[in-house]
Amino acid sequence: MSEFKHISTSETFAALNAGEVVIADIRDDQSFASAHIDGAYHLTNGTLHQFMLQTPLDKPVVVVCYHGRSSQSAAQYLAEQGFDTVYSMDGGFESWRLAYPFSSSLE
Repeated sequence: MSEFKHISTSETFAALNAGEVVIADIRDDQSFASAHIDGAYHLTNGTLHQFMLQTPLDKPVVVVCYHGRSSQSAAQYLAEQGFDTVYSMDGGFESWRLAYPFSSSLE
């Protein structure tokens, strides 16, 4: 059985800038709408099927939640669905927000 791996915010930042990963954000609708990592896919129960259809199994996926806890079970689920490389981002979006501040899209 495939297992997910952990990844830091700085490793995620570098991999994202290199175009090497897909970000799957599992936070609630309101939190995602107010701020998210640029280019992140909002992964919900309603969008899971579409995500799996459009994301190649060999493309690394980084799952992001609020603090890096909920993303672990979601990452494990994606690994079990056949994705080759799946990460849970340590510290979650809160860690990202502190390391890489940006303007809210609502401003």
